[in-house]
Parts: sequence; C-alpha cells; structure tokens
Amino acid sequence: MEELATKLLAEGIQKKVISPGKGDLSTFPDGTKVIFHYRSSLCDGTVLDDSRTMGGRSKPMELILGKKFKLAVWERVIATMREGEVADFTCDVKHTALYPLVSQSLRNISAGKDPLEGQRHCCGIAQIHSHHSLGHCDLDKLQANPQPLVFTLELMEVLTPGSFRLDIWAMTDDEKLEVVPQIHVEGNALYKKGDVKEAAEKYHNAIACLKNLQMKERPGDEGWIKLDLMITPLMLNYCQCQLILGQYYEVLDHCSSILSKYEDNVKAYFKRAKAHAAVWNETEARADFAKVVELDPLLGPSVAKELRAMEERIRSKEKEEKGRYKSLFSYDSNAPATATTVSSRVPSRSFS
Repeated sequence: MEELATKLLAEGIQKKVISPGKGDLSTFPDGTKVIFHYRSSLCDGTVLDDSRTMGGRSKPMELILGKKFKLAVWERVIATMREGEVADFTCDVKHTALYPLVSQSLRNISAGKDPLEGQRHCCGIAQIHSHHSLGHCDLDKLQANPQPLVFTLELMEVLTPGSFRLDIWAMTDDEKLEVVPQIHVEGNALYKKGDVKEAAEKYHNAIACLKNLQMKERPGDEGWIKLDLMITPLMLNYCQCQLILGQYYEVLDHCSSILSKYEDNVKAYFKRAKAHAAVWNETEARADFAKVVELDPLLGPSVAKELRAMEERIRSKEKEEKGRYKSLFSYDSNAPATATTVSSRVPSRSFS
C-alpha cells in the first residue's frame, strides 16, 4: 500500500484512507465494472457534487474501466481501492481540468436529461477555453479557474468483465442496435405488471440509445429516418407511462414533437388530448380528440368515453368553485348591526 501511495504522490494524487475495504485488491482489467459513491469538493470543503444526494436520490456511479472515461483520474484511483473502502483523493489541477464538463453531464443524467445537453461539439480542452457557460455558476467558476479537487470515493462493488450487461454508453453502435428490442420487451413486461415507473426508465434508456446513434446521422437522411421510426413507438410508450405518473406537460412536449414530423400519428394525438384534458386545456383537448376520430373512426367510443370523463371533471371543478365562492360571500343574517358609522350599512359577511 505504501508503494501505491508513493506512486500516486508522484502523479499529483494524495490518498487518505477513511475506512479500509475487505478482501484482496482486484487487478481491474479493462472491461471491469466498478460501482461507487463519490463526493467532489473544493480543497476548502465546498461540495460540488454528491452521488448520495444528486437529483434528490442516492444513486452510485457505474463505470466501465478502459473505455476512456473523460475524467481519467477516477479510473486511476479506483484501481488502488478494495471493495468497501472509503478514501479521499486530493488531485492536482492536471487531473481535474475536465471535471466541470463531467459534472455537467452527471447533473444532466440525474435530472433525466441528455448527458451532452449544453455541451458544444468539440474536444474537452476546446470547451474549457471556449468561455461557454455550463449552466451552473459553480462549474463556470471552476472552468474559468481550474484548481485541485478532493474526491471522496466509496467502492461498493467490482464486477469482472462478462458478468454484467454493458451500460448503453459503453456499447458499440452494433451492440446498441441489438439491445434496444430487448430493452423494449423488458419495458413492456414491467408495464403489464404495473411497474410503470420502472417501465418508463426502460423506454427512456432505449430512446437514449437510439438518439445517440441518430446524432451521427444527418437529419432527414435514410439512416436518421430509420432510427426515428424506431424511436417513435418507444416514445409513445414512454408517454403512456408519463400520463399515468402525472407528468402531463412532458407528454405534451413529446407528442407535439412526434406530430411535427408525423402529423397522422393517431396515438400521439390521443395521448396529447388526454394530457390537455388533465391540465384543463379543454379547447385543445377537444381539437385533438376530434382529430383522433377523423383519423380512426373506430376509436369513436374511446374518445366519447374520454370526453365524458373530461366534462365530468369540468362540472365537478365548476361546482367546487361555486361552493367555494358561495362560502366566501355568504350573507350572515344573524349578525347584530350595532355600529352607527357608514360601514354599518354594509351587510356583514363571513369569510372562511
């Protein structure tokens, strides 16, 4: 261990073991999957990111070694840890210059966004010097003034190559195309079991996989269109889950995007209509429901059922509002008129 610490120091990395791990040190061959929690801090203790709280949930980082992860120092220090070990690694600026970009991607992922959202299509070093905002004040400051960082890592699990399914980002293009149908089937099975949130996650992963491939095609070209036709049914399944989960505005956005390309997509109109109805957009809902019947008259009974449900909700809402206003402005005939000023001529009102 002393020899490892000496090597790290020579590389500009200082290790401090907080809690020793168990078992022997792994050899960490390329293709090994490591699962770990991390906390990234400035040297003054200011926390930048914490995998236990990021996005309002505790989700450890998963990394495949040997895949040229942008923050290479994490691979370097992980290779000095045992399972269960917790350690601080203080790393020189030469190891941390790209951290703002890595952090932006990690924050995007935790928020359910594209990891590359907000990043320009150029190499990491070019982005650092581009003065392009990353959308986070702390990361913009760190990008403008790179400094040493402290990474507190807890190595949870080490999985040998071949003992797990690769994450999408670690797959080749061919592997991504092969795995999408499998993920689709898994999502459908989860949905049928009533595990809607988990099903939505599967559909989201499959969509992200295809979107990644689509980014390499020119919009409108045959390859791009072929991938888009694969994305659309997955997106509609995802929207169905989001309807159930109450994420109506997300459904509106995705269905509108689909309809901007495929204006005769009945399912997109139907799901958008239901989302409009859920957020009290009556006019828009009726227009979309009418379009559904126009495109597929056989859906008339289903549309009629949805319209009745919407109308019933509207009546209930109006009745509730009338009751609320009535209680606010009800006349109290038993209140004594004792005052002799001008205000005594105004009927006494009871405000709840």
